[in-house]
Parts: sequence; C-alpha cells; structure tokens
Amino acid sequence: MSGAEPLASLTARRTFTLWMMAFLLANITASVVVIATYGTGDDDVLMPMWVVGVSGLTMWATYLYVVSAVSRRYGSGDVVSDYRIAFTLRDWWGIPIGIASQFVLVTAVTYPLTKLFPDEFSVEEVEKRARDLADSATGGWVVVLFLVVVVGAPIVEEIVYRGFLQQGLERSVNPKIALVVTAVVFAAIHLQPIEFPGLFAFALVLGVTYQKTQRLGLPIITHMAFNASGLFAVMVL
Repeated sequence: MSGAEPLASLTARRTFTLWMMAFLLANITASVVVIATYGTGDDDVLMPMWVVGVSGLTMWATYLYVVSAVSRRYGSGDVVSDYRIAFTLRDWWGIPIGIASQFVLVTAVTYPLTKLFPDEFSVEEVEKRARDLADSATGGWVVVLFLVVVVGAPIVEEIVYRGFLQQGLERSVNPKIALVVTAVVFAAIHLQPIEFPGLFAFALVLGVTYQKTQRLGLPIITHMAFNASGLFAVMVL
C-alpha cells in the first residue's frame, strides 16, 4: 500500500469499532497487571507509583500494538506517516495553549458548575485524582510520575484519539462531527464525571489544533503542557 493515502480504507464505523476493541483490550490487560502485582487494593490506600507506572506501560503498549496493526492492515504500515506524527518549531505554541487551557479554559468551564453544584464540583473534588497521583509519588518516584503524566500519556493518547480516532472518523463524517465525537469519547474514557466538562473543552482544543495543522506535533505539545501545568499546580501551588 506504499504511496496510498494514510488509512484511506477506514470508515467511521470501522474506526470506532477498532478503537472500542483497543480500549477494552488495553484496559483489561492493565487491570490484569494491577491485580497481579497489587491485588484489589484498598480504597483508602493510594496505589503505589510503581503500579501506576507498570499498568500505564501495559495499557500504552496494548494501544500502540493495535494502532500498529491497524496501520499494517489499513494503511501504509508506517505508523509515523499514517498517524501524522510530525513536529515543527512552530509547535512550541502548544506550550502557552496548554497552560491557558489548564488555568483559563478549564476554570471557565468548571466555574459555573461550582456555583450550581458546590459540593460535587468543589475545587477539592475536581483536583482529587491529580492530588492522589501526586501524593503517591515521593522521592525518585516523582520522575516516574512525570514520565507517566507529562510524556507517556500525551503521546499515546494523541496517537490514539487525534491520529487514529478523529482522523478515521473524518474520512466519512463531517470534520466538525468527528471533532465533537472524539472530544466526547476522550473526556468519557477518563471515567471521572466531575472532570468531564473540562476534559471535553480541552479535547476540543486538541482536536482543532490537529485539524489546523494535520499533524500530531502541536496537539502533543499542547497536551504535555496541559498535563505538566496541572501537575505543577497540585504539587507546588
């Protein structure tokens, strides 16, 4: 399939089906690893950072295996080309975009909800998951936390959601619909209803940066800056 348009034979239905299979497989394998290494755990005890790291690596490896298989089956076989993984110097704009998304956009989206539902959307509740992650990392494990949150997650999630899902949906539905559907899915898969509004708004930003550039460089840098600034906020501020 050399020279063919990347992933040209993917329809919206096929793309969504393959994504769902990847999502289920990645989460099942990660859960198996957590149970095998840590057990069912205790709700009152934070999961050790080494377990978070191992489960994250397992999940990412599964996702990357699936998108690689999709590339071989429906694309050119070149993952970098098929998923448009490319960077330019202009992608540094992702740093201020990501920081603004974290501190301005998410705050603006969440603020009305804190007034309407003060108990459910308090600052403490919205930041709980991030603070739990930060609290589980002490000493050298902070490096692992940084690699998981700021490096690994943005790269893999942008390949899966903008490079694969959004790109695949755009081949047979209106790009605006593909943008919104991908944003909904991205926000929902984090399985944190309290974070959904902010993540949905941020996912729209990521989707637009992808559509404007037709590359993953800008969304990846934006995502990294968003996660890094959020981590900084809960650990330092």
